[in-house]
Amino acid sequence: MAEDKVHVSAAGHNLAPQPTERPTEIARPIIEVAHLHKAYGATVAVDDVSFTVQHGEIFGILGPNGAGKTTTVECLSGLRVPDGGTIGVLGLDPQRDRHALRGLVGVQLQEGSMPPKLTVWELIDLFASFYGNPADAGELLDLLGLTAKRGAYYKRLSGGQKQRVSIALALIGNPKVAILDELTTGLDPQARRETWGLIEGVRDRGVTIVLVTHFMDEAERLCDRVALIDSGRVIAIDTPVGLAEREGGGNHMRFHPSRPVDDALLTALPQVDQLEHQGDRIVVSGSGDLLNAVISALATADTEAKDVQLQSATLEDAFVRLTGRRSENSEQDGQR
Repeated sequence: MAEDKVHVSAAGHNLAPQPTERPTEIARPIIEVAHLHKAYGATVAVDDVSFTVQHGEIFGILGPNGAGKTTTVECLSGLRVPDGGTIGVLGLDPQRDRHALRGLVGVQLQEGSMPPKLTVWELIDLFASFYGNPADAGELLDLLGLTAKRGAYYKRLSGGQKQRVSIALALIGNPKVAILDELTTGLDPQARRETWGLIEGVRDRGVTIVLVTHFMDEAERLCDRVALIDSGRVIAIDTPVGLAEREGGGNHMRFHPSRPVDDALLTALPQVDQLEHQGDRIVVSGSGDLLNAVISALATADTEAKDVQLQSATLEDAFVRLTGRRSENSEQDGQR
């Protein structure tokens, strides 16, 4: 008997069931970007960028200013025409199928601005009129904590409230994918953390999110996976933890040995990648259960580790090692 086939619509819904004896196939990514290229004259903004995004992910696009992050997502959303490569969003092409994608993808742009003399409700109502099946505006205002501000003019809102409105406008069309570009830039620490909670709530409603940011703490808090872009190229893709462990230099343990110890005792451990002396302190770097491995090895030499400090590698460490630059949030921290 001929093998049954599976027919999939543009939105990704099965029109015919799979035979029960066939193993479940891996779901196709919601977003597929392959060899994306975009230049402005002689300036190459995006050079051979490739990545995929799975359903339900918060996928971060990280990088320093001018790395090509915004150009990438503008091509992804159909706002810019790429010079090369292919893009698929929900099985559709952002240029060829722009009209079909309009109701499936919500976008919040870094440089977006709104008419200052429209109220929050008027803005939401205006954007809702662009879609055939908009979300419930009242419910959306409740979700984003904007109900009390529904009659306020946009120009009277705080920075955090304006960002909430941006999220509302990106979600009013009931999208399956939301693209959020530098959402928390310029916000105070409290407003940033409140916005993070809102983004997590949006993901919990079933929306796949592409989050553009240069804040490492934001990516660590929110993202399931991240793509690090520098000079228009993807230089690493992994989970924030995986990227930190692989590229951030591992874990670091500092201690005073209770008595002199042979370096070879520690460098022979599989968990230890590097050892150095800082005065009378020893610093070992490595991975895995570094702390217990070092303490156990010292015990065999009747030596105790005193004043122990353990530091885990962070996404910031990986960012610095890969780009040679510190991220914007670390620079701001240093200025405070």
